[in-house]
Amino acid sequence: MRRFFMLTASNLLLGVGLLGICGLAAFFGGQPFISSAHPATSPAFVRVIHASPDVGTADVFVDGAKLLSSFAFGAVTGYAAVPPGPHKVQIALVGKGIGGSVITQTLDVNPGYAYTVAAIGTQQSGLSLEVFVDNNLLSPGTAKLRVYQLSPDAGSVSVAAGGTTLLNGIGYQNASNYLTVAKGGYTFQVTSPGNNATLSASTMLNANTIASLFVIGMFNGTPKSALVTSQAPGLPGVPNTGSDPNPIVQVDVARSLAPWSWPLGLASLLFIGSGVFVRRVTGKR
Repeated sequence: MRRFFMLTASNLLLGVGLLGICGLAAFFGGQPFISSAHPATSPAFVRVIHASPDVGTADVFVDGAKLLSSFAFGAVTGYAAVPPGPHKVQIALVGKGIGGSVITQTLDVNPGYAYTVAAIGTQQSGLSLEVFVDNNLLSPGTAKLRVYQLSPDAGSVSVAAGGTTLLNGIGYQNASNYLTVAKGGYTFQVTSPGNNATLSASTMLNANTIASLFVIGMFNGTPKSALVTSQAPGLPGVPNTGSDPNPIVQVDVARSLAPWSWPLGLASLLFIGSGVFVRRVTGKR
């Protein structure tokens, strides 16, 4: 009889302890931790580059309102904050109005993310918007470089600087990985093997910036191929709080430090330990 009561007490202790642990697991694991870096109310950050050889100077409309006027080929904007969600983007030649749009596309953007939206293509291949997700997390003390291949007839290109090849095989409508480079002056050479031609551009890269090199235009046609450079600060300018599309998930501190969570956890472990102890004592007897 004594053994029966001790086993019953052991089971009760174990049951209560496991119930407490399950409750904590349900509370903390039932919903994901919220990243305070990019809450759902954060804006998205969008910039636009005009890289379509067959679209002249244009006006850009977003959700029916004019965003850019007289947007010339090769121009690139800074990042603008826009509400997250779907947005209708239309591009029309200057003076044609929104009804004369040659490109109409709906883009969906997420809070805290940065995007490069490129107007690309030709009348023959089709005009469209190409969307790139950017990683504007800074590399402190250095610059980050990314190359965008937006020239329709360049084929796959390679990129070099100072006689050293930095990147290879960047195809049309693609962007390279990011390179971390020291601040300073650079002359970049972009080579199109299919055209047996090389483009050059010199620029000064500053520390704590995101640098972009765009390959645009036609190697065999007009407007002629060219390199466009651009630099932007991280958004808003410090690591882990910018527009990094792969943010470090941060714990919801208020939830993790709930005043009852630690006592419940300790009590649950005490019950489980007591149950195990009673069961061992009973087994010895």
